[in-house]
Amino acid sequence: MDDTALPLAQLGQHLITEVQALGLRLEDPQAGAAARKGGAGPTDHKAVTLAGRTVMVPVHSNAAKASPFLARAPDARGVSVLERNGLAVAKLEFPRQPRFYRMQTFDGIPYSKIAQLHGADVLATTVLQTCIRYGRRSTSCQFCAIGESLKEGRTINRKTPEHLAEVARAAVLLDGVKHMVMTTGTPNFTDRGAAILCESAFAVKAAVDLPIQAQCEPPDDPAWFARLKASGVDSLGMHLEAVTPDVRHRIMPGKASVGIDEYLRAFESAVRVFGRGQVSTYILAGLGDTDAAILAMCETLIRIGVYPFVVPFVPVVGTPLEHQPSPSAAAMRALLAPLGRMLVEGGLKSADIKAGCGKCGACSSLAAYEQDAPAVRAHAI
Repeated sequence: MDDTALPLAQLGQHLITEVQALGLRLEDPQAGAAARKGGAGPTDHKAVTLAGRTVMVPVHSNAAKASPFLARAPDARGVSVLERNGLAVAKLEFPRQPRFYRMQTFDGIPYSKIAQLHGADVLATTVLQTCIRYGRRSTSCQFCAIGESLKEGRTINRKTPEHLAEVARAAVLLDGVKHMVMTTGTPNFTDRGAAILCESAFAVKAAVDLPIQAQCEPPDDPAWFARLKASGVDSLGMHLEAVTPDVRHRIMPGKASVGIDEYLRAFESAVRVFGRGQVSTYILAGLGDTDAAILAMCETLIRIGVYPFVVPFVPVVGTPLEHQPSPSAAAMRALLAPLGRMLVEGGLKSADIKAGCGKCGACSSLAAYEQDAPAVRAHAI
């Protein structure tokens, strides 16, 4: 790498990390693609392109309302000035509202209620918008708002395979979508959503050649991994969120009944089917796990062949954790810098993932730290 480029790369790296930690105020809330409120996944965020990367930044959280960062209204070219405490620090752009949002199904459902654009080129959907754990606070994940967008009419509960295939094809043709994420609320204590994801992936692949990541809790039978692969799923996400039993039981009391050992066994089985680097897990920094515990778990995951996508926790309004602060930018840098080195040394990089959150990378600046990690020397043959 050119030494003169390194400070600039580090500047962009730090700026993205800081904006994701502190959030962003908007002079024009209507700029770019609409921000999501409530629901599953990166909610209460807005996609912006900053330092050459499209990232999701909090815009509706309590912290974002007091953020030192302000995006000025974009000019005629769609370029906005990013200010920090009133001083211009960078330029940013807003990805445009996708064309497929203007369309609806033959039975009158807006495409935007079936799937959403995440980042710059990722189609994302929650196939089933309800979860057996969500209805009771004694079992629900305290950071989750999966039911909120359904309650407010911004989505539908069950996206049929036919709906998903129709919207995916339009998103590829009209907006150049490159890959798709299918997640689901947990419908039962057996396959835990794998069956729904199989039929959904099969329908999409029959309609359009689009790489797919499926996301669910570990199914009870590892045979589901081969079924998911055969249905057209290219990569798989099974999300730990927290890495120590105490934090898991406190933050996600129902989901914690599926223990870490069960997850690790599932990861090993899934990697045998999908391959190294094509299985990933979401880890939320800021829920109470120490950096040492997160990095120790990441080391184990990388050794198995699982990509640990570490993301700063962002509180969602209306959830029990809405007042829990996000980790600071300095805390995220201290965590992501060594993790970036571990990933490169372990031969796992986000760019090699076929589809999914880790490949998109918009919810964390982790990929920028992979690029900053020292390259592993290849042995001469």
